[in-house]
Amino acid sequence: MRKECVAMLLAGGQGSRLGNLTRKIAKPGVSFGGKYRIIDFSLSNCTNSNIDTVGVLTQYKPLFLNAYIGTGAAWDMDIEDGGVHILPPYMDEKGGEWYSGTADAVYKNLDFIGQYDPQYVLILSGDHIYRMDYSRMLKFHCQQKADATLAVMKVPWEDVSRFGIVKTDEVEEGRISDFEEKPKKSDSNLASMGIYIFNWEVLMHILKEDAANKGSDHDFGKNIIPGMLKAERRLAAYRFSGYWRDVGTVESYYEANMDLLSEEPALDMFARTLRIYSRADMMPPHFIGESAVVGTCLISNGCTVLGTVNHSVVSGGVTVEAGAVVKDSILLPGCHIKSGANLYRCIVGENSIVPENAQIGDHSAEARIVLWEDDQLMEAETEVV
Repeated sequence: MRKECVAMLLAGGQGSRLGNLTRKIAKPGVSFGGKYRIIDFSLSNCTNSNIDTVGVLTQYKPLFLNAYIGTGAAWDMDIEDGGVHILPPYMDEKGGEWYSGTADAVYKNLDFIGQYDPQYVLILSGDHIYRMDYSRMLKFHCQQKADATLAVMKVPWEDVSRFGIVKTDEVEEGRISDFEEKPKKSDSNLASMGIYIFNWEVLMHILKEDAANKGSDHDFGKNIIPGMLKAERRLAAYRFSGYWRDVGTVESYYEANMDLLSEEPALDMFARTLRIYSRADMMPPHFIGESAVVGTCLISNGCTVLGTVNHSVVSGGVTVEAGAVVKDSILLPGCHIKSGANLYRCIVGENSIVPENAQIGDHSAEARIVLWEDDQLMEAETEVV
């Protein structure tokens, strides 16, 4: 059965700038917001946009991610004609190798896309936090009669060097006239969000050309988009004005979690429209002890809180013993905070144990975020590049 649109979700990155948070699992599998994983956002957006066929391109430490996605039932994608498919690197009669870039990953799975013969292909990243209806972007793409459409949004000027930067035509509104990948300086702050819609026939032709180019990095931002502009292909810019965060560093990951701790958050996880789904573990309700002090927190199922927790995100199965104090922190699934421990601006890794009377982090707003992983303090990478 022919599909209107097939999504390809890039989920193979190591996410080295997240430090030890990605030592055991790929970045899209990292816990977020108490009960979610980062990849939940892109998968849920597909469900909410009526895109029911998704290829998930995995590579770095895929075991957890493969098991977590499973049949796709959590996102209503356990269907016969379509659904969610895990697509790791593979060997053929010529041998095999790892995906060598984002474009190469999609190129090596052209046969997967081709079996659905779609009109359009949606390329997504599995490591962004946002809520978006892709059907609106697809409608815009069709109206523009574009070969490819990039989702874009304005970013702070100091962050320009982190993104692919877009310039649009002054006469023909919406048409991209220039694109530069991570420039040191630019007179535009309109950034690519790493979300692309291509006409299928165009994408297939361009990826085959790129694969034959031995000098290419086989990357959408570095090669495919600039190459299309050089060939005078029609590229459109779809402006997005909602909440979107690239959680590529410890600081950005921490800040995105803290963004949820408001009575009127920029990203409302309690909204009844465009809901975010997850494959959450079945756990009993959380328990808040009689002597516990809890304020401005997200407390997930399976938690036992007997101490003080303030302005923090507490994931499933966490224990905070009596006498422990946790402030401005993120406690990932299954961690245990012993009595007398004091945590400030800290991220505690999954299933980690913080010993009695440990003093971790600094409560000042300027203090660096610290990681406690595998029962020891880790240096957090905070550089933004």
